[in-house]
Amino acid sequence: MNRSVRVLRCIQAHLNQSARKMSQVKNVDYLVIGAGSGGIASARRSTEFGVKALIAEHGPLGGTCVNVGCVPKKVMFYTAMHAEMLHDHEDYGFKSTGRTKFDWSVVKKKRDAYIKRLNGIYDSNLDKAAVEKVYGHAVFTGEKAPHPVVSVDGKLFTAPHILIAVGGVPLIPSEGEIPGAEHGITSDGFFELENLPKKTVVVGAGYIAVEMAGILNALGSETHLLIRRDQVLRNFDEMITTNVTNKMQQDGVKLAKYTQVKTVHKNVDNGRLDITVETKTPEGAVSSDVISDVDCLLWAIGRKAATSSIGLEKIGVEMDHKGDIKVDEFQNTSVPGIYAVGDVQGKALLTPVAIAAGRKLSHRLFDGKTGWKVDYDNIPTVVFSHPPVGTIGLTEAEARAKHGENSVKVYRSTSTPMYFAMTTRKESCLMKLICVGDNEKIVGLHMQGLGCDEMLQGFGVAIKMGATKEDFDNCIAIHPTAAEEMVTMR
Repeated sequence: MNRSVRVLRCIQAHLNQSARKMSQVKNVDYLVIGAGSGGIASARRSTEFGVKALIAEHGPLGGTCVNVGCVPKKVMFYTAMHAEMLHDHEDYGFKSTGRTKFDWSVVKKKRDAYIKRLNGIYDSNLDKAAVEKVYGHAVFTGEKAPHPVVSVDGKLFTAPHILIAVGGVPLIPSEGEIPGAEHGITSDGFFELENLPKKTVVVGAGYIAVEMAGILNALGSETHLLIRRDQVLRNFDEMITTNVTNKMQQDGVKLAKYTQVKTVHKNVDNGRLDITVETKTPEGAVSSDVISDVDCLLWAIGRKAATSSIGLEKIGVEMDHKGDIKVDEFQNTSVPGIYAVGDVQGKALLTPVAIAAGRKLSHRLFDGKTGWKVDYDNIPTVVFSHPPVGTIGLTEAEARAKHGENSVKVYRSTSTPMYFAMTTRKESCLMKLICVGDNEKIVGLHMQGLGCDEMLQGFGVAIKMGATKEDFDNCIAIHPTAAEEMVTMR
């Protein structure tokens, strides 16, 4: 047999094998990778337009928010609120008959059951929407038929439209960066704790660090918060940054500024940690210390997109240096027919943003709404600190940089909510409006105080509609509430 014949037969065998393989590939209209908030929202919305949709997921339905994020965190925030309000009971006439004891296991058991119930609701909603589910780790194979092929634990799928919504994962330092770092946990591990740690070290200055430290401190754990600079929430308005930092210290959080972890040692006899830290002040002073007998080290130093193991390089999807997928304003990636929403694209990492982006994408692809896209300006955001923070729009510094010093006017209010009129424990509510131009259009609203988390949504609607200071002034105040301060500032 001559060489040419052998080559032809090899080619034919390869083609036959490819044909057999491709015959095993299941075709759908819309393939969604990741059953978190954004993926589920997009998949469900797509089937309203007669689309055959399939969603792939390797973990519990609902993604980070439902399982190890917003939802269980809010449960723990409420738990911490109860701990704080216990101090106010006698001021309201309720006499304590003895020391109140907190049982972490009661909350954990009920919280876990609630999350499991939510998982079931998501499952039922996908069934009602006729979205097919497949469980397993999804990876792009690099093949096309003629669209990219995705393997989910060996099962092959393809679609003309593929959405990547795999979310993100919390960061933890490597052994090379910080020896012993693996002895710590992340926010994911926080929800696996079986007991309240007696002594906790939280590392980070962002909203997750602030929320976790606040919860643990309120519930009675000796809580240390290590931050690289002098304040937490540095990307927020200066009023929020300063007040949250000060309030955490007033509440008893042991805040170590300009401090970083150098090594972590686990004691074999009791399992506790000795954490060596180094503090470098702006003036150049350097000191070291050891935080001993730590029950829990919690890393809250950021998150990264979960893009490293899904085969994006095989199909040419572009990512930035952090691993976030590059998308345009319509959620398109660099590969036609492949889209990305949610934490995986590195912008506005909030559950409602992912949901909105996923739904609008489905309308654009399958409902003829070709111009639909998410508006990433003026997104209301809440931090469940103690007390909670509500914010929308530009910070004061951003407004002055964008519009000029002479165009910006700022209104402020500091008040004591009526709840604290009866209590020995006092807490302020701080509010700020940032306005620009002769008509004083409101471009930023920031507040911290009891109930600010629930207040923000309505004000958010007004600001999205272009409200001015005069519009706020013309709204009759609701009395007596903390919210009335926002429409009575002068």
